[in-house]
Amino acid sequence: MVKAQSAEAQQLLLNVEKLSQLKNILSDMKKGYMVVSNGYNAVQNIAEGNFSIHEVFLDGLMAVSPEVRKYRRVTDIVSAQKDLVREYKNALNKFSASDLFNAGEMKYLSSVYGSLAKASLDNLDELTMVITASKLRMNDEERLHSIDRIFEDAQGKLSFLRSFNQQAGLLLLQRKRAKADLETTKSLFKVN
Repeated sequence: MVKAQSAEAQQLLLNVEKLSQLKNILSDMKKGYMVVSNGYNAVQNIAEGNFSIHEVFLDGLMAVSPEVRKYRRVTDIVSAQKDLVREYKNALNKFSASDLFNAGEMKYLSSVYGSLAKASLDNLDELTMVITASKLRMNDEERLHSIDRIFEDAQGKLSFLRSFNQQAGLLLLQRKRAKADLETTKSLFKVN
């Protein structure tokens, strides 16, 4: 009987030791789980924080600073557009009223002016996109660079228009002189 109790006591001690080892293993597993869980949460928080930072940055690119909207080139572009429209309309009216250009020449003049006007309106559309919030993702430097590029293009179109009008005006002047010379010659020789 003592021997049976001794065997049971040894088995009980062995079971207690196994239970203690299982308890330690379970404790280690819990610590491991906590490390992994905390690590995952930390990575998730960092990722979400990083996304939030990117979101704030990208949203900031959608905003337009007051300095960009007040940039002097913006008004210069609008002014160039007004000048272009005013000058081409005046020139077209002058050339049309002169009756010294035939229908084909007037069609060509109208085509040139129409192309310039359309390209100039495209510049205004692009300018509107650049200075309007939530249209483009650009920082202030990129916006200012775009505005400068649009300004240069608008100035180029205005310079072309003025040169074109000057050449057409010279042609008109030559035709007026030729017509006056013809009238003078007709009156001298009394020809109808």
